Amino acid sequence: MDEKLKIKISIADRVYPLTVNMSQEEAMRSASKKIDVMIKQFEENYSVRDKQDVLAMCALQFASQLEQKNVSNAIDGSESIERLSKLNSLLDDYLNQ
Repeated sequence: MDEKLKIKISIADRVYPLTVNMSQEEAMRSASKKIDVMIKQFEENYSVRDKQDVLAMCALQFASQLEQKNVSNAIDGSESIERLSKLNSLLDDYLNQ
């Protein structure tokens, strides 16, 4: 069972206290840093007046990246096909014993 940690994450100059599993801490901190980098990029490249607009654009960017990966994975299922082939081979070997 993962031990719970109380951490503070900073996003857009605001601190958010969170309770996370120990195994999630690194991912949460990394995600926070990626969000802040993206915020800086949006602020530098576009005339944005409000942090909420920048955060909305970050959310849209991350969501579209996730969707693109899902679409790409659905279209190119070669990795899944390879795994299924290996499983099929293992099952054949087991059943032929």
